[in-house]
Amino acid sequence: MALLAGAVPWRRGLRVLDVGCGTGRHARALAAAGARPIGLDLSAALLRRAREAGVPLVRADMRALPIRPRSMDLVVNLFTSFGYFEHEADHRQVLEGIARCLVDGGWFAMDFLNADTVRAGLVAKEEQVLGGKRVRITRALEQEGRRVVKTIQVPDGGEFIERVRLFSPEELSSMLAGAGLPVQTRFGDYDGGPLRPGAPRVILLARREG
Repeated sequence: MALLAGAVPWRRGLRVLDVGCGTGRHARALAAAGARPIGLDLSAALLRRAREAGVPLVRADMRALPIRPRSMDLVVNLFTSFGYFEHEADHRQVLEGIARCLVDGGWFAMDFLNADTVRAGLVAKEEQVLGGKRVRITRALEQEGRRVVKTIQVPDGGEFIERVRLFSPEELSSMLAGAGLPVQTRFGDYDGGPLRPGAPRVILLARREG
């Protein structure tokens, strides 16, 4: 949030849409920074937890944003909440919908993983404690390294699978420009470091034309 507030024109009352808000941790931080956030997610379970953030919440598919056109000053998509779909047209649809939500000159902040860094440092198997339970996590690359698949196995036999398309910074920038959101600034980490080989993140700040 400190990086975001210092990189875009910030003011109290900024209208912000948090696309893929999950449990609302970023929406809560946005509100604490003086913004007026709306959280949007498809998961009813995550939105129930997000109620604690005390901000308006919307359940919707990010490919069909039920938000009035040109009503948001800033849209954020944080902590790799993108790349979930099988078809490239769906990803473009998300970005085009985000552009429609923004006022002329409004900003879009995307925080995505660095695909090359993920490929180079992929941990195939590990165990972690999540929610007080030890879980097994496996990761693999699919489609000639264009997609990473993470599988979490829990003690009761349940299994959760997440698939994320690995876009390069150049691919993301091109898609954003095609949606009318040319990239203005790039960062490679949350401290505002440069986007260079080996950086952990790809943080892009784009601005709606007009």
